[in-house]
Amino acid sequence: MSETEVKSAEDMVAEADTGARQAGPFATKLVFALCIAWSLFQLYIASKLPGVVAQATGVGIFANIVAQARYVHLAFALVLATLAFPIFGHRNRIPIYDWILVILGASACLYLVVFRFEIADRPGLWTTTDIVMSGIGMATLMIAVFRSLGLPLVIIGSLFLALAFFGGYSEWIGSITNYGGASFSKAMGHYWMQTEGVFGVALGVSTTMIFLFVLFGALLEKAGGGNWFIKVAIALLGALRGGPAKASVLSSMMTGMISGSSIANTVTTGTFTIPLMKRIGFSPEKAGAVEVASSTNGQLTPPVMGAAAFLMVEYVNIPYIEVVKHAFLPAVISYIALLYIVHLESLKMGLQGLKKPGRHIGVVMILFLMISGFLGMAAITFIVIAIRAMLEPMMPGATVYPALVMLGAAYIGLLYVASRFPDIEVDDPNAKAVTAPRLTPTFLGGAYFALPIFVLVWNLMVRTEHLDRLSPALSAFWATIAMIIVALTHHPIKAAFRGESEVANQMKAGFREFVAGLEGGARNMIGIGVATGAAGIIVGTISLTGAHQIIGQVIEVISGGNLIILLLLVAVLSLILGMGLPTTANYIVVSSLMAPVIVTVGAQSGLIVPLIAVHMFVFYFGILADDTPPVGLAAYAAAAISRGDPIKTGLVGFSYDIRTALLPFMFIFNTDLLLINVGPAKAVLVFFVSLIAMLVFAAVTQGYFIAKSRRWESAVLMVVVFMLFRPDFFLDQWQDKYTEVTGPAALTAVEELPTGGSARLTISAPDFDTGIVGSTTVVLSPEAEGSGIERLSAAGLGVTETNGILALEEPFPGTPYFEKLANDYDFYGDEPAQIVSVAIENERMAKEVFFIPALVILLLIVLLQRRRATQPPF
Repeated sequence: MSETEVKSAEDMVAEADTGARQAGPFATKLVFALCIAWSLFQLYIASKLPGVVAQATGVGIFANIVAQARYVHLAFALVLATLAFPIFGHRNRIPIYDWILVILGASACLYLVVFRFEIADRPGLWTTTDIVMSGIGMATLMIAVFRSLGLPLVIIGSLFLALAFFGGYSEWIGSITNYGGASFSKAMGHYWMQTEGVFGVALGVSTTMIFLFVLFGALLEKAGGGNWFIKVAIALLGALRGGPAKASVLSSMMTGMISGSSIANTVTTGTFTIPLMKRIGFSPEKAGAVEVASSTNGQLTPPVMGAAAFLMVEYVNIPYIEVVKHAFLPAVISYIALLYIVHLESLKMGLQGLKKPGRHIGVVMILFLMISGFLGMAAITFIVIAIRAMLEPMMPGATVYPALVMLGAAYIGLLYVASRFPDIEVDDPNAKAVTAPRLTPTFLGGAYFALPIFVLVWNLMVRTEHLDRLSPALSAFWATIAMIIVALTHHPIKAAFRGESEVANQMKAGFREFVAGLEGGARNMIGIGVATGAAGIIVGTISLTGAHQIIGQVIEVISGGNLIILLLLVAVLSLILGMGLPTTANYIVVSSLMAPVIVTVGAQSGLIVPLIAVHMFVFYFGILADDTPPVGLAAYAAAAISRGDPIKTGLVGFSYDIRTALLPFMFIFNTDLLLINVGPAKAVLVFFVSLIAMLVFAAVTQGYFIAKSRRWESAVLMVVVFMLFRPDFFLDQWQDKYTEVTGPAALTAVEELPTGGSARLTISAPDFDTGIVGSTTVVLSPEAEGSGIERLSAAGLGVTETNGILALEEPFPGTPYFEKLANDYDFYGDEPAQIVSVAIENERMAKEVFFIPALVILLLIVLLQRRRATQPPF
């Protein structure tokens, strides 16, 4: 790959993510200084320093700045977006109007900090100055969005603003939402002067969590961690059949965990892996497509997922560790399936891997090494937990200090080991002789990069009797501090261990990497910062107007109340929006509008869809949009490196990602995949069965299993996939899942329900806005004993039985049923709300029995195809 192609790909990253303006030394230094200041500010507010400084100096602004941080956060984002992203083609200079926009944008945000006490004394009573500053802020935000993210989000935001201003003039909208319109003053105050609009949940999460994770990833990348990931992947898998492509998948998964951008991930790993894939026989389009499919899925991989995953914490109101748990199986299954797709492509083309010095590592040994590594990390974790538990009685609440000593000792030890090997350099993939590096020196030469990741995972996940998990923000903060120490010290310490005389120069090299990480983290956050601010306009409009009811009614009419059709529409909507929006903004828009609709339609169909499943559905399709033609920017970045056709690259990449597109539909109907109410033993079974199903599905999409598949074999294999993913479908055809009872018998069924058991209540009530009688389904899990009416009342549902009708009163405030029912249904109209039926789950055979015939059929296909196989499987 020539320098021109690399430059083209890097320019694409700059234009899409970090800013492509080169306006001379002064502007460059100013942007650089602002990036450093932004990163240091974020580290400052994430630490305990504001409170310490405020206590020491008596100046309250130091502590209060944490509460005002989102205003400063957006000010940095607006200023940097204006300076770093050109508009109207001014790439080589900053025109006067941009300087004016810099001043206006910063002033509109900082106005809320400087006059915060005055604003707090008059909530809702906005002055003329308030409204003027709000209007300026909204205008500069939309311009910044246009610069850094393009026109689509501006159009969507403008449509929602138009709804806020002019929606009251529509009788149809008014009849659905009871919204009468908003004045300019009311709307601007709602969007800018309080935390219901621009400065809402999304920007708050960007300020407190997303920035720190992005900064952590940037520091790790600049210090050499990203290159270490790539080299380890090549060393581990490069010599296998189609090895560079498999290494691309593994390295993209690892770098994707620390990169918030599919495009940046594509360029980071693709610069090295795409030329290697072409060298062993992949076409330019397939080489780019493998990298695109690998890189886009990186944001799905725990423990550090894409920025939207942190928003889930707030929107679904669950801890981040729960998001990680739900995302774990689908991500692992998806990546293993992509490795399998790459393997099948290599088999079809008869490809080999890279040459490798030393002993050849086979597939079994690779699996053994990976499992051993995982078990080794688990063993280290349990040892540290045991040591801290042993020390807790002697030094209560202070065992973190010996843990830090152990961490420091491990770091020094790993640096000593790394110093025995040459530094890991970035190889030239276009060199005449390219070989896969040896695993041992490659892995040990950079194993210390794993320590900050270990710190991150420890703080996010480990919880014992004496230890509490840290919040995602604090976890990222301490991991970033660990990464800063690594970036500053790993070069000079290795030089000292080697007895080299240039320790001072190595210290300067470490400092340069640290500063480059601070700059890179801030630059990577510009687009996310303005995107979360602009997404706040959409969320604010929904809270102001009830827009989700409008969208919900339109989608429900189009789908006809059919959940499958609704899910297909949401998937298509996510893909279309994702062509022009970053994943974070796409997720906010679609989840805000459609998540309640999916849950409602599912309940009306008798399917209880967990909210996390809906949000994961939207999240997956938002990420898949990055390689969806004709606008998938990741595909264009890969094509710039491979010299292939970007449209074909995107189409092939999306064909590889069909396996990922299948998963969201599966975990809507089979929540076992998300490990919802699944124990450890069942989780292992779910993993292996789902993995087999996904590998078989991948084989169907490739038309190749053990040998080239015939059409009837592919059809049979699809039946096997369905049986493995949805065994309950076949069981439902044979045995009824529920027994439904009505009237007084329903109350008797509730009374006899064991404590901790559950029943499904079908409720009929008139719609709050239209008066049309509809039905929905809710789950009842009574804890109190007593009669049926008493148990329903204890759960928050007041019921009166008259002539066999179970009339339902409005649910008690503070109960889950109040939020689910009171906002949508009228409990005081002429038509009474009532419990139509109670469904009790029947005792029946385990649905897993249907795995047996599915696996038998699969074995028969294997035996049939083995006769036609023309080459060994590995």
